[in-house]
Amino acid sequence: MGISGTEAMVNAGFTRLACPIDGKPLQLQDKSWRCPDNHCFDQARQGYVHLLPVQQKRSRDPGDSKEMIAARRRFLNSGFYQPVADTLAKAVLTSPHHELACLDAGCGEGYYLRVLSSLNTTKSIQMLGLDISKAAIISAAKQDKGPSWVVGSNARLPVQNESVDCLFSVFGFPVYAEFARVLKPGGHLYMLDPGPEHLRQLREIIYPQVKSQCVEEKTDPPGFATQSIETISYMIRLTDGQQIADLLLMTPHLFRASAAGRALAAELQHIEVQVEVRLRTLQRL
Repeated sequence: MGISGTEAMVNAGFTRLACPIDGKPLQLQDKSWRCPDNHCFDQARQGYVHLLPVQQKRSRDPGDSKEMIAARRRFLNSGFYQPVADTLAKAVLTSPHHELACLDAGCGEGYYLRVLSSLNTTKSIQMLGLDISKAAIISAAKQDKGPSWVVGSNARLPVQNESVDCLFSVFGFPVYAEFARVLKPGGHLYMLDPGPEHLRQLREIIYPQVKSQCVEEKTDPPGFATQSIETISYMIRLTDGQQIADLLLMTPHLFRASAAGRALAAELQHIEVQVEVRLRTLQRL
């Protein structure tokens, strides 16, 4: 990788990208990524690369908006989900391997990779954050120059076959066939999903009737076997309207709630809310 020193190795970028058009390996040449068929993708001045061809988009500007990304950045950087991120990072760092390649598929503004990087003192980790939202990737690249940041789609990951040791799917939309393709045999998929009581106190305000969210006991997807399921549960206190608005904007609840429910939430200035998240670890067979 041409990198020396523990700190630099912790923050190494990912090198095994693939052309989103033909799937062939990409090579970095003078700040441009090229495949053998000479498809070329320039690296932006912020350091990311756009690997989402127009023919793979379903809209002009897919993914989360600038406003949603800014809300997520403020909320996560305030530490409210730090125990969740710490648990995920520590699960990765228990790997017996000294060298790892880690992909966050749907990375948003890069919070979970930043926490992994901050906790890692012993391993050499190549990190790749991928999101379909250009605004998210620009935000991630501005905050941390260490990992590689890519605009791309989980439906067609611009990553070479069997090149990833660990893959994050954080409150996301898993595409198991693609995840199995890019993970090495024996590699791990870490999935974070909301538990039954997640944000219940806030949901009780914005919805006329609330039931515990049903968390299905999922069967293993093809090519994977569940190794463990862990629940992270704790209370957080939001102390101003901005924090509450930011939390709502980074969840689906803002768009599912009625106008009356949104109005009630907008009046809140403080609330205690339960965080309940499940970490499911699956191994690629």
